[in-house]
This record gives sequence, C-alpha cells and structure tokens, in this order.
Amino acid sequence: MGQRAGALEGVAVMANAFWRGKRVLVTGHTGFKGAWAALWLERAGAHVTGFALAPPEDRPSLYASAAPWPRLNTVIADLRDADAVRRVVEACDPEIVIHMAAQALVRRSYRDPVETFGTNVMGTVNLLAALAHRPSLRTILVVTSDKVYANDGTGRPFREDDPLGGDDPYSASKAATELVARSWRASYFGGAGSPALAVARGGNVIGGGDWGEDRLIPDIIRNGIQGQPAVLRYPEATRPWQHVLDVLSGYLAYAERLMLKPGETPTSLNFGPSRDEPTICVREIAERVQAELGWSHGWIAETGNAFPEKTLLTLDASLAAKTLSWRPKLGISEALAWTVRWHQAHAAGQKMRDVSLADIAAYEALPCAAKNRMAAE
Repeated sequence: MGQRAGALEGVAVMANAFWRGKRVLVTGHTGFKGAWAALWLERAGAHVTGFALAPPEDRPSLYASAAPWPRLNTVIADLRDADAVRRVVEACDPEIVIHMAAQALVRRSYRDPVETFGTNVMGTVNLLAALAHRPSLRTILVVTSDKVYANDGTGRPFREDDPLGGDDPYSASKAATELVARSWRASYFGGAGSPALAVARGGNVIGGGDWGEDRLIPDIIRNGIQGQPAVLRYPEATRPWQHVLDVLSGYLAYAERLMLKPGETPTSLNFGPSRDEPTICVREIAERVQAELGWSHGWIAETGNAFPEKTLLTLDASLAAKTLSWRPKLGISEALAWTVRWHQAHAAGQKMRDVSLADIAAYEALPCAAKNRMAAE
C-alpha cells in the first residue's frame, strides 16, 4: 500500500480543511471514478450529493461495494431529464459541481450514438442551464476525456491548446461537450461573481472497483476467473494509463484551485502519466495483470472487430504540474499492483468500504512525486 510519509506536500493532497463542509454535487457517482470521488469527498468532510443512473444490476459496482454511505445523498435519475436535473440542483444548492456522468464507452457509442450524444452533450446542457443564477455556486468542473483531441495517429502528446476533434461518436460527443462548456463560459458565466467553469481531460483510468462493460482490466479479470485468455481488441494500442486516485487527486486539486484563484487558473487541464513512465500497450497491461494474479492464461486478439479506434494516444500533463504542483504518485507497476490487491480483497469477502478508504489514506500519505520533466516542458 505504500509507506506513510513524514510530511505531506502539494495541493493534490486531500488531508486538508478545504473540503470540510463544502456542498458538492457529483454527477456520475454510481460509476467507477464517480464512486471513488464521492468516497474521497465524504472522507474529507464534504456534504456530497450524487446524481446518476442506478448502477447496473448484472455486475458488481464500487458504489454498491462501498455502502453504506453515511454522508452521501444519492439521487437516481437521468441527465437527459432536465426537470430532474433542475430539482437536484435546487435541493442541494452546490458550491462546487464535478460533472463526471457520461456514456463513456467507444463501442457502445457506435451502437447507440443517439444515447451517447444525448447524455454527453444535452445532459451537460441540462446541467449547466440548471446551474445558472445559483448565488452559492463557485466552481464547475466538467470532466471530458483524452479522446477529445483531433488525433492524427502520430502519438504526439496532446496539449490543452491542440484542436478538438473526434471521429467515433464517443470522442466527438466529448469534444462537443467541451464546446458546450466553452459557450456557457462565454455566454453566461463571464461576468463578475460568476462561477469558474473549466474542463479536465483524463487519460485511461484503472483501479479497484472497475467492473465496467468493455473495459480492459475488468475483462481480463472476468475471463481469468473462468480460466480463459484475455481477449484484446488492439493488443499494441497505447494509452495514458493512470490509477484512479492519481487522476482524481488532480480533479480535486483543480476544483480547489478554481474556487480559490479562478482568475489565475487555466480553463482546461490534462491529467496523465509522467513522461518518465514507459509507454505501455494493451498487451503488456494484460500480461502484467495476469502475472500479478499468478495466472498464465495468456491473451488472444479479438477477430471481426468492426469499430475502429485510435491506437496511439498520449497526453502532455505539464500544465497541470505547473499550475497545481500535481504529479502522479503511482507509476504503472504500482497502479496495477494496487488494482489487483483491491480485487483480491473483494474476492476474499473483505469490507470494501474499509479497504477503499484505506487505499485513499495510503495514497494521501505517499510523498508527492519528485519534480520531473512534466513541469519543465
């Protein structure tokens, strides 16, 4: 779990008083990243309201595993329901909003583009419209994706000022979400006293409690439990892999900075692995996870995949390092080890709320990563 540090440094540490008593609305809190965020905010003493669809009934979820939620007010509803969104905003009167709810699967977006654009674009419109004229509201952080950029396939790390794009419906819908946020900032949130509105772009997130559909590590674990090899869509594809606590520490530090220094904070930031981290492809992730679990099932390439995806994708997170003093604390080897340990604890029947909170405490206690090339480039 990592050794406890003698002193904690950097704004990306949650062991401070900033969040205590803050009213925070988290959309997508029944999802993987959203449930970790809600748990972390609960631990920090925030008054958290979660707005999301019900977790799927056909598989476990971190949200269910981390119950009971003593400080979380859960509202189960759909972002596409403008009236439901308006009601929850009026009821919780948030000071900070972290918007993570989305249809986040590329292949599902091909199968159901209407749902994808409806949830990701119009759902965001509904939320931002409901947040207008809220005197207590100070900060809105819209979480999008590393896939919002116009990807030319060269593998060059994307910076925040690179053009938006997106060929598949998911990527295009998240780029469109960013245009919605940009429009709202210019049209409705530009005056004195308006809340700060920014977007956070994270890479491919891994961690305990992810049982999502069409997700690499959950698929590896599901197949391995059945004694079957992992089935990989694009074995040589690279992604900006990072542990869920690393990326969430960035989101939370960003929201804090936006509230405290809105005029001095960029309106978009990337959160990805350090450039000192080796580039790891999908095949290597599968092999490392299986090795951590003591499996030798191997992998096979999926055949007949009709839906194209970009095979090279990297992010430049140097602006987040410069602005927030944020850097990942967990390299890919540690991230995979923490992920596997969490799932082993779950399989052993441990109390996963306690295990998850212990992971957060251990993460907070890790020393901040030494300054590296991220901040210099």
